[in-house]
Amino acid sequence: MDKYNAAIVGYGNIGRFLVDAVGSSGDFRVAGVVRRPESIKDLPVELKDLPVVTSLWQLDQVDVAFLALPTRLIPKYAQEILARGVNTVDSYDLHGELVKYRHSLDSIAKAHGSTAVISAGWDPGTDSMIRCILQLMTPKGITYTNFGPGMSMGHTVAVKALSGVKNAVSLTIPKGTGLHRRMVYVELEEGVDFVKVEQAIKTDPYFSKDETVVNLVSKVDDLVDMGHGVVLERKGVSGSTHNQLLKFEMKVNNPALTAQVMVASARAGFKQKPGCYTMIEIPLIDYLYGERDSLIKTLV
Repeated sequence: MDKYNAAIVGYGNIGRFLVDAVGSSGDFRVAGVVRRPESIKDLPVELKDLPVVTSLWQLDQVDVAFLALPTRLIPKYAQEILARGVNTVDSYDLHGELVKYRHSLDSIAKAHGSTAVISAGWDPGTDSMIRCILQLMTPKGITYTNFGPGMSMGHTVAVKALSGVKNAVSLTIPKGTGLHRRMVYVELEEGVDFVKVEQAIKTDPYFSKDETVVNLVSKVDDLVDMGHGVVLERKGVSGSTHNQLLKFEMKVNNPALTAQVMVASARAGFKQKPGCYTMIEIPLIDYLYGERDSLIKTLV
């Protein structure tokens, strides 16, 4: 079969792993990588044989664009790309804004015959799918999502975007029953007021709902470990039978897993009608590579 041409917009933590995940798939090829103009001059060795451009539209053929960008930049890029008839996949992670964001892309995608799969990571993303499975098994009950311990990419990017922050990392520490502590470590530009930065972090929507501790350090890179994890626990009721205990747990390399989920979501996106979708709205089998009957025979 012909392979889909995939562009990777952004080359941070997720973008790097997308090059590997796309190249390792059986149905996609890397059409090119879109980077900032100042990043074009000195390319890492793994990009030497790939087209690297400053605009998506400099590439010859693009079937889908992976938006490996900070969450707050994604909506603008997604709207523009979908309006040009190109599919998009992103890992947008502001849970409270998801419904609004989905509606903002849906009409654009339908009008231009394109498909968007949003929040294609592991939370939101595959964890959302697991939460659905736990709930269909026990319709009544409570599910607790416990993250970490590990590095949160979305929270880290949010801190790095603050004025005066030279480098940062945000670690998530689970406290149980869905409660978390955010441990933030910042390296500041000379002369920057730590107290002001600390206040900006604690009032940011990424952090305002959780206990947050901000620490000033001399070298953030010494603290970075991209491992992360999650434990999903549900205690619920099946029919009238109580005390059904369900649990899902994983420990992962955060950006590597996100990139793989994005590739699977792009595959699923090509099987849907034009529009915008979260991962839970798409049939599970559509994410998998292979012939449908063979997948059913193997997995059911």
